[in-house]
Amino acid sequence: MTQLPTGQGGREGQPGGHSSHGWMMAAMCLPIVLIAIVLVATGVASASFLFAAIACMAMMGLMMAMMMGWMSGGGK
Repeated sequence: MTQLPTGQGGREGQPGGHSSHGWMMAAMCLPIVLIAIVLVATGVASASFLFAAIACMAMMGLMMAMMMGWMSGGGK
């Protein structure tokens, strides 16, 4: 894999860097869990639906954490 020198195509100069992307991903996953909670509370869906939504959010968080570690040079 070809490594770009610092300042050429990287995200170092962008406001917020990688951390703002992680918060954005969490903000996008949160409504999924909230909708699952409402559906379970109203009896439309079973509790396993809530488990699936939380598992999906956890998997997204794990993938984001692994990608951020790799992009910062930890996974060469």
